[in-house]
Amino acid sequence: MSWTRRSAGLLVAAAMVMPVAACTADGGGAEASCVARYTYQDLTYQDVGNVKFTAGKKLGVATAPPCEDTGGRSETEEPAGAAEAAYEVDGMSPEVAIAVGDTPETARFFAVSSDSELPPEVQELIEGS
Repeated sequence: MSWTRRSAGLLVAAAMVMPVAACTADGGGAEASCVARYTYQDLTYQDVGNVKFTAGKKLGVATAPPCEDTGGRSETEEPAGAAEAAYEVDGMSPEVAIAVGDTPETARFFAVSSDSELPPEVQELIEGS
């Protein structure tokens, strides 16, 4: 195999991996559409990270919006998002935070998403963690 053909193959392989690597839960910048987010009852929540909390009763289903960093979807096509169980976070209103996951024990903490600071209740919980 020639050097040119081998190099071209490596470039194609690298190009195929890049879009997958760009769409991560902790991506930022141009990949902001891929940040771990869920929608529950018309509110959008984002992953806060390592927070000590207790998940309560099941509220319903939270839906993750699709990662839209690759384009290719037509205007009429409905976006498909992953659906997971949403749980109460003990001591907080679902209008502030929810837990999302398969079970209350494995659920992650999500707070209402906004361009400003986290809600005071969430900030207090983080500082107490």
